[in-house]
Amino acid sequence: MLLEIISELLKLTIFAGLALAGILAILIWKKNLTTKVTYLRTFVQVVAMIAFFYIFSYTTWLLLILVVIFAISIVLGRFFCGWLCPFGLYLDLVAVIRKTLNTRYWSLPEKLNRSLHILRYLLLVFFIVLPFMLGPIEAWQWSLAKFLMGPFKPISVLLGPVEPLIIPWESPLKLYGLSFSYPYASIITFYSGENFALINTFIFMALTLASSFVVRRFWCRFCPTGASLAIVNRFRVFKWIPFLRLSKVEEKCTKCGICKRVCPVQVTDVYEQKGGDITTSMCMLCLRCVEMCPYEDCLKLSMAGKTLFKSRNWLEPSKIT
Repeated sequence: MLLEIISELLKLTIFAGLALAGILAILIWKKNLTTKVTYLRTFVQVVAMIAFFYIFSYTTWLLLILVVIFAISIVLGRFFCGWLCPFGLYLDLVAVIRKTLNTRYWSLPEKLNRSLHILRYLLLVFFIVLPFMLGPIEAWQWSLAKFLMGPFKPISVLLGPVEPLIIPWESPLKLYGLSFSYPYASIITFYSGENFALINTFIFMALTLASSFVVRRFWCRFCPTGASLAIVNRFRVFKWIPFLRLSKVEEKCTKCGICKRVCPVQVTDVYEQKGGDITTSMCMLCLRCVEMCPYEDCLKLSMAGKTLFKSRNWLEPSKIT
């Protein structure tokens, strides 16, 4: 048993070391200021996807994963959505294909976009309440190990975005001996049964990928898992949460509108707000606005008051590569 634990810790150490080495390599190699963070974020997303596959392979503590995700949201805002969510990576890859094909995306009307954001909270409440509407709950069902099983299965929809494409359990989606999945496929199977699981999953897959080809990160605009708890910083008692903050210096902003145009989920607060911390819970902290802002120190990301990343004047010839 001890040897197994040591072996697993060694694997994790090697994995973490390779991940840090990859991040360092990108920071040194990528000189273009308008794509540096984009490359780094994509790499982190891939590492996170591999990590989630590892987690799903060696643990059934699904509730713990869910608790960690929401704990990250409290401390770091929607950092999980922008940097760690595997489903977000798939949708970003769809955007890369769209860009390669030189296809323009659609922008949703601002009112509709904000309505979808509100919808995420309604969906979150719905999936939390749903298990209690399915029938009486026995005492043994309160065990944490079974919290996301049986009548509580609908709560696992909140873990849908992190469901690996290749899974360590049996699935109706099998090919060459491997069990394949897709975000939310397990909950689709739960409701539709194995006879219709395959076709329903493919329909859902087609709808989410096609919609993201037309509208950037379409699913993320109303994803119940993305119901960020960063909004608590609007209350005075929680003003110090989250620690990771995006802020703007009013005097340096010329209202060029670049931050509004490049945002994957059409957050307009960065553009409209005069200055200070950007507190909207719609922001996924992907930092595309900071990366593309052409004004020195206008936008910055800070962690507990320490600046981690800030906008640079990449328009200067000496800074363009």
